[in-house]
Amino acid sequence: MVLYKHSDEPKGNAPISSSLFSQLQKDILTGKLKPGQKLTEQAICKEYKVSRTPVREALRQLEMDGLVENILNRGSFVIGLSQQDFVDMFQLRKIYEIQAVKWAIERITDDEMDALEETFEFMEFYTLRNDVDKMLTINAGFHQIIYEASHNRMLRQLLSSYQTYFKYRSEEDIYANNYLTEVLEEHRLIFKAFTEKDVEAGAEAMERHIDNSKKRRCKQIDNMIK
Repeated sequence: MVLYKHSDEPKGNAPISSSLFSQLQKDILTGKLKPGQKLTEQAICKEYKVSRTPVREALRQLEMDGLVENILNRGSFVIGLSQQDFVDMFQLRKIYEIQAVKWAIERITDDEMDALEETFEFMEFYTLRNDVDKMLTINAGFHQIIYEASHNRMLRQLLSSYQTYFKYRSEEDIYANNYLTEVLEEHRLIFKAFTEKDVEAGAEAMERHIDNSKKRRCKQIDNMIK
């Protein structure tokens, strides 16, 4: 079984508009493109070295995602995501992750279970090597397998989008010395629930993991809530 490789980067043969969308999305979420900044086709073409056609499609996708607003007779402007947006998104993600793990435990196929087991083994390996970057990638892959195993297309797409948003939001996080060990043990409980086909244990383990993830990676959000 080949380990599931999570990547938010477009594939080599992806349409130019898809590649441009991913890059603009990243630049908005990381703050390179600021809220209120005007996005002109000419400027984007020059900056990202593309023609006008993929720019229009990328801007349309960004508007559908709520990251860009098109104002009649004025043009397209960056909206981005506010701190409150992330507060709300984390609460929604918690609800959807719990539902995803419940469905996944009930519906997971043998091949998906093999992939989940292999992914968890890689999490153990990179924890021992104290490799945060690799662990973050494998971590995302672990969750992505659960989304796939839920066999619910809308839920999978929604949670995959949240993964992307939080990844870019947390790019400059500083991780504590015990970060990898904590994350591994939380995923161990989730994986254990799959092996025992225990839906309630899986839901509890996922809820605990998301709560702890918020504390570790979204300190600014926690400060807003308090």
